Amino acid sequence: MLGWEFPPFISGGLGTACYGLTKAMDHLGIRIAFVLPKMVQGKYATHVKLLSPDSRTVPESLKITELKNVKFHTIDSPLQAYSTPDTYQQHIEETIRQKQMMHGAVSAATQLAGGSDYGKDMYNEVHRYAALAVELARNEDFDLVHAHDWMTYPAGIAVAAVSGKPLIVHVHSTEFDRSGEHVNQIIYDIERQGMHRAAKVIAVSHFTRSIIISRYGISGDKVEVIHNGVECNGDLTLAETGIRSDEKIVLFLGRITMQKGPEYFLYAARKVLEVMSNVKFVMAGSGDMMHRAIELAAELGIGHKILFTGFLRGQDVQRIYKMADLYVMPSVSEPFGIAPLEALDNDVPVIISRQSGVSEVLMHALKVDFWDVNEIANKIVAVLKYPPLEMTLRNHGNFEVRRLRWEDSAKKCARIYEETLVAV
Repeated sequence: MLGWEFPPFISGGLGTACYGLTKAMDHLGIRIAFVLPKMVQGKYATHVKLLSPDSRTVPESLKITELKNVKFHTIDSPLQAYSTPDTYQQHIEETIRQKQMMHGAVSAATQLAGGSDYGKDMYNEVHRYAALAVELARNEDFDLVHAHDWMTYPAGIAVAAVSGKPLIVHVHSTEFDRSGEHVNQIIYDIERQGMHRAAKVIAVSHFTRSIIISRYGISGDKVEVIHNGVECNGDLTLAETGIRSDEKIVLFLGRITMQKGPEYFLYAARKVLEVMSNVKFVMAGSGDMMHRAIELAAELGIGHKILFTGFLRGQDVQRIYKMADLYVMPSVSEPFGIAPLEALDNDVPVIISRQSGVSEVLMHALKVDFWDVNEIANKIVAVLKYPPLEMTLRNHGNFEVRRLRWEDSAKKCARIYEETLVAV
């Protein structure tokens, strides 16, 4: 399995999905060698065994004994989930600056320019990563190759070609979700090649499946839908958050990027505040539109009612859910959307975009078109002002989300594996 992020070092839903899916597959007894571009550590890695790509030995402090079927290989690479060519270049330049400070300019430049080190651009690095993944695979015994999202597809194709094993690609997002109609042609070509080379394509929703078929020319009988699940929440109480407020809290939690529709959240917030004064809007997350969102809040005259928390992890995510009275996801194009499931699991009612995969599986959620800020505002006001509506959405939604577990996703994945192996 080839992935790009894993808790606790995550920047979005891809890491959460990889964690939930592999943990559930481990319970089914499926052995997984998971390849990542960096080391995973901390309490979230309880179901993995950690390996270095250069050594088959594991330090005692990193041995995990809870579950046995998943192990990690890590490759030294600056690639990150949700990267763009520009952000990759910035990361490389920052790495050079850090190495110059530590080792001197000459040695740093030599290290980064070397053939065995980081590629000069993102696409070279994707292919360098693929070559290193092939070397790791030579020492593994496996039946299939499972690649998550576009940056892993060249590695998946290469490993499948060398090993003769079938390739399955898992589409958590497409270039059309990330960039709209102004797609990056190189990324699109990589995605398309990965999907065409794969024996099976897993989409996280029917919404995404339709894009795969119509935009990438993939046969419908090759594309299977496996919805994401959600982890059960803990027992944290509102009192434990240390928050006391008589204001209602409306939450946006996600990457602050075009795809997630943060500006529609802010425009709706202004309309809500025209009729309700006792409301605060929290934007939890980070992304390339962060500064623009802050500026827009100021321009709209609602800056004093908007709280930007930055990126949250672990217990901080649970605390913000426990504080919230309502969660809003106004995504422009959302292949799935795990956060609404997490919100419902924490007894928070949700308003979600109709342009999202999660709207396929949630019946007890209010649904809106992302662009209709009047309707978003009307529904926010309705939930905050009418307790019976809020209680119905919360109780029925919480009951509904109990059915959406990673164990079911893992079983569907195992069925696809078995069918693929029979077919070859």
